[in-house]
Order: sequence, then structure tokens, then C-alpha cells
Amino acid sequence: MAQVQFNGTGRRKNAVARVRLVQGEGRMLVNNKGLLEYFGKRTLEMIVKQPLETTETVGKFDIVALVHGGGTTGQAGAVRLGIARALLKADATLRPALKRAGFLTRDPRMKERRKYGLKKARKASQFSKR
Repeated sequence: MAQVQFNGTGRRKNAVARVRLVQGEGRMLVNNKGLLEYFGKRTLEMIVKQPLETTETVGKFDIVALVHGGGTTGQAGAVRLGIARALLKADATLRPALKRAGFLTRDPRMKERRKYGLKKARKASQFSKR
């Protein structure tokens, strides 16, 4: 018998996360590793768990996330958005709590592109008069 699962996609900077929620006892896997083992920092673990704590669904779902691109902070933000979107599919009554906490809003900030004639987006080489 197939289990009911809820999918959500999260993006942050260059990171993309595909999150799957399945009824379970609260296990969390990110790229086939444990949450703390993958991210390595408690703050990033906290960021990922925020939607579950806000909606009081900790321990009700097993979470499997596949993440690629970006750095660890961007990946944690992407997983958080993916979990929030998947929770919304699982139970639509959670929307006000998730929306109030700001977990359904995709962070639009991206790295600014490099401009020609400069070293980075805005950093120019040191000016020399002679």
C-alpha cells in the first residue's frame, strides 16, 4: 500500500530543495544524511525545523529532502521553504501560522552579477592618479 506523501519545492539564492513529507515519527534526512550530520551547525538545524515548531507538527512527519546548489545557509533556507509548502499541502489550516511567521515567502535576494571593468559587482580596482 502506498503511503500518502506531500511534496514541496524550496529555493533560496542558488540552492534548490525538493522536500517530501511522509507520515512518520519525525526522522529528517537531507541528501541521505541526518540533519545535523549534513548541515553541521545547530543554527541551520533550527532554521530547517522552524515551520514544524511553528505549526506544532514536530514528530508527525518524516522528512526527506534532496538539495543542490548554493551554500549551507542557502540550502537550509531552501529546505525550510520546501517544508512549509509541503505542510501547506498536508493541511491547509496551517496557512495563517506559516504566513504570519514568513515561511511561505520566497526570499528574492540573489547575488548581484559582475559588471565588466570591475573586479566584482561593485568593487573597482584602486584608483591611481599617476
